[in-house]
Amino acid sequence: MAMIDNDDKNLVEKKISSEKVFDGVLLHVRKDIVELPNGHESVREWITHPGASSIIPLLPDNQIILVKQFRYPIGQVTLEVPAGKLDFANEDPLTCARRELSEETGYTAGEIWKLTTIATTVGFTNEIIHLYAAKDLTPGKQHPDEDEFINAIKMPLTAALQLVESGKIIDSKTIISIMMLAKQIYN
Repeated sequence: MAMIDNDDKNLVEKKISSEKVFDGVLLHVRKDIVELPNGHESVREWITHPGASSIIPLLPDNQIILVKQFRYPIGQVTLEVPAGKLDFANEDPLTCARRELSEETGYTAGEIWKLTTIATTVGFTNEIIHLYAAKDLTPGKQHPDEDEFINAIKMPLTAALQLVESGKIIDSKTIISIMMLAKQIYN
């Protein structure tokens, strides 16, 4: 993640106090009082998140595997790369990516590489997602979590790029993964 330069020290806020507002299964809401760079105080409400990993599976014919699932907060079915949260503190993000690939698609990968790490919504959460790509895939049986209903689909990477460009794929981790993988393959 980005580091603070000496030139940026005049932007840093200092935590004065912190309280738990809500502790959920996945999300934990905090309310912090901070000292602003000008010495005034302000409130920061934010969500702690354990982090996640995603993985874009690439087949030899430059097709990728994406998953369709209903996303309750936005009330629609989305097309996404397989992904999931880290299951425990300090879980290796690569281990998480391998697990999600297997659960959501049934595939295992002979080769996995890191694309990047993203901060999803820096204004109100500390969630980061580690983005991976995979190839040398071996098919298996899909086994999603009991509360996940997922359809895995194959499509050409070029078709996925068109869906990104037309605004039909709206999930940020998926957009970034598709664009980064396409850049690696086609450039």
